[in-house]
Amino acid sequence: MVLQYCEKFASCLECDLALNLVGQHLVRQLVVKGVREFVQNQAPVKPLVMSFHGWTGTGKTYVSSLLIRYLFRGGPLSPYVHQFSPVVHFPHAEHVEQYKKDLRSWIHGNLTRCGRSLFLFDEMDKMHPGLIDVIIPFLGPSWVVYGTNYRKAIFIFTSNAGGEQINRMTLDLWRIRRDREEIVLQDLEASVLEAVFENPQNGFWKSGIIEQHLIDLLVPFLPLRKHHVKQCVANEMANQGLQAPPGVIQAVAESVTYFPEEDRVFSSTGCKTLASRIPFFL
Repeated sequence: MVLQYCEKFASCLECDLALNLVGQHLVRQLVVKGVREFVQNQAPVKPLVMSFHGWTGTGKTYVSSLLIRYLFRGGPLSPYVHQFSPVVHFPHAEHVEQYKKDLRSWIHGNLTRCGRSLFLFDEMDKMHPGLIDVIIPFLGPSWVVYGTNYRKAIFIFTSNAGGEQINRMTLDLWRIRRDREEIVLQDLEASVLEAVFENPQNGFWKSGIIEQHLIDLLVPFLPLRKHHVKQCVANEMANQGLQAPPGVIQAVAESVTYFPEEDRVFSSTGCKTLASRIPFFL
């Protein structure tokens, strides 16, 4: 059995996100609903394509790993989970044409082996422009070949690209006293897509994946406020089996850089550096 997903796992996934993913109401809403509907559909019209965008430390890697763990027996060690890093797998710009051939062959071969495969492309902002478009034929509605239904595959892209736009719009809404939890996808989606499409230093630059509307779920990860950082500190200490002496959580949270400098509203690094900071305050 490739997938282990069922309503029990859907509930567990939703609970895990609610408890451990701090400050990301849009992510919880979009990802749980989108994955549940897709996996329960025995005849999807196309693969599920999700693109996670946001600044560093906001939870993109965590959510990706959580989905893999809940969906596949063996989690990241499952033979049906395939992760790509541009730094590791596609490091040299002069080899892009060979990378295209290799990537097309790898996707085709693994989907032929199992149509329920998952492909995770990390750090799309570091991907060579044009490379990712080689997988466009696998993302649309036409791939049912030799009895293998490629429409049941899942593709996840993660990227810091669009993070500046998300941060700026979240800050603008804060300045007009709009509650952060009131932000909806429609507030952010168009500007994020435009930003990643128009940036020549981004893997989605002028990409047909965006032009052909092949992304089913664009998932924005919002910048985190100080109370979110405190919650991350508390969660991290609990995970390490540590008791928090009075003032430690506050001190760790205060050590983080916030923006804008004059107001110190949002964490510049999300929760990314907290685990390494905690020992200095114990």
